[in-house]
Amino acid sequence: MKDDFTINGKDLVESYLLLTNPHMYGRAVDIRFTPIRVVCNNTLTLSLAQKGEYQISMNHKKAFDAEEAKSLLGIAKGKMETYKDMASFLSSKRYSEESLRTYFATVFPNQNPKVKGVGFNPASVVDFDKYASKNAKTAMNIVHTQPGANFAEGSYWQAFNAVTFMTDHVMGRENDTRLNSAWYGVNKTKKVNALESALEFAQAA
Repeated sequence: MKDDFTINGKDLVESYLLLTNPHMYGRAVDIRFTPIRVVCNNTLTLSLAQKGEYQISMNHKKAFDAEEAKSLLGIAKGKMETYKDMASFLSSKRYSEESLRTYFATVFPNQNPKVKGVGFNPASVVDFDKYASKNAKTAMNIVHTQPGANFAEGSYWQAFNAVTFMTDHVMGRENDTRLNSAWYGVNKTKKVNALESALEFAQAA
């Protein structure tokens, strides 16, 4: 999309549209806005719709509408500007070790009902080591070693990108299923929620 931006002058994020063509009669081409952090190929897939999670689509049976296409490009450009503002804000806010543990425990909660009933305090090292989910512990372990960890180190931008790196490159057993989940499935939603949580933690910092 040529609407790229950099964080601190070196951490490049490029803007793309993700088009999925089902090649089936009656099915539309699905279009989503997808910024990619170049240093690690982390992705974030966001809706182009003005409200909610509904995606924009173009039907095969319709003639190409240049004005509609221009409108989509305009929406994507606006989304990228918003994402740039979010990324810049996250890179300016630093986490404490306590808040970082709490953030990862929020993004990757332990679903074990026995853990939910123990009054788990994720800010505590002891409680985190004992009760945090496997994914939360993994995020904590890679936050300083992930690709691009040296960019905006110690900030919520670094913390958020630990989550996107995990969902795009670590979680899951196969590349194809991992990619499908990262773009369209559970991990796509996980990353959007992680961004929203990072902004909330950063605002409180």
